[in-house]
Amino acid sequence: MAGTSSKEPGGRPGWAPPILRGDRMEAGLRTLELEVRRRLDGLLQGNHLGLVPGPGSEPGEARPYQPGDDVRRMDWAVTARTTTPHIRETVADRELETWVVADMSASLDFGTALCEKRDLVVCATAAVAHLTGGGGNRIGALVSNGEGITRLPARGGLPHARGLVRRLAETPRAAEGVRGDFAGALEQLRRPPRRRGLAVAISDFLGPLDWERPLRALGGRHELIAIEIVDPRDVDLPDVGTVVLADPETGRQREVHASALLRKEFGAAANAHRQAVAASLRRAGAAHLVLRTDSDWIADMVRFVVARKRRWSGGVA
Repeated sequence: MAGTSSKEPGGRPGWAPPILRGDRMEAGLRTLELEVRRRLDGLLQGNHLGLVPGPGSEPGEARPYQPGDDVRRMDWAVTARTTTPHIRETVADRELETWVVADMSASLDFGTALCEKRDLVVCATAAVAHLTGGGGNRIGALVSNGEGITRLPARGGLPHARGLVRRLAETPRAAEGVRGDFAGALEQLRRPPRRRGLAVAISDFLGPLDWERPLRALGGRHELIAIEIVDPRDVDLPDVGTVVLADPETGRQREVHASALLRKEFGAAANAHRQAVAASLRRAGAAHLVLRTDSDWIADMVRFVVARKRRWSGGVA
């Protein structure tokens, strides 16, 4: 599903995330809510068949087995009667509790395209709140910027969702040299155990993969979605001669010449890291969505949601 190619005054694409800083914060949040509603309305058809297929505890109808279905849901009685493998659908829980774990560490205070990565964290959270809202559903968040972890309790209603997105957008930037603690935020969500729901982990997943163990533990209990935020400079160095590379979470800097060999090695290392992240997310049982600062993020999210709806309804994504 392609995004719009319209441009705002000044040449900024119409699909670009709004600016969520300074005196433009208020207008940016209003624009974000309107854009999310306009482009995501209608994706939720039926009980949580958008972001959350939500297998619940009540048995539903049986349907023929499709490759990729969970064999633990096989209906052996129907299979025996029809001699064709069937699985038993379950009715989604009427009330869904969603928790967002948002990484707002220093590595996300960066962007070389149309926005900073932290802006996409806010945008993704706004979309999740919209897609899972209504019907008594609740949403809460754990926000980590490295200097601390803020817990926003799970509640229902549009005013709460708006306040949660605002609090996330207003999260103070961590001082340079402060390491993030995304793994710690995931661990806080895991304990104490909660009723089955939806957990959404949003990060650039740069650095060590120390988040894998708590994420796998969450995936064993909840429906799990991982949203990876990517900037072009995370994966590719430009051909600009001498550049200064900086690690905002350690404060270390290094001046290098961006030769063809260095750019090739940087790209290979970045690709290897992203493949390792994707493999870790698969092991955790997470659905993986990538949002880029140079791409139409809502169109990317729509494609992701539509693919999940097709897969869970037995169609081909």
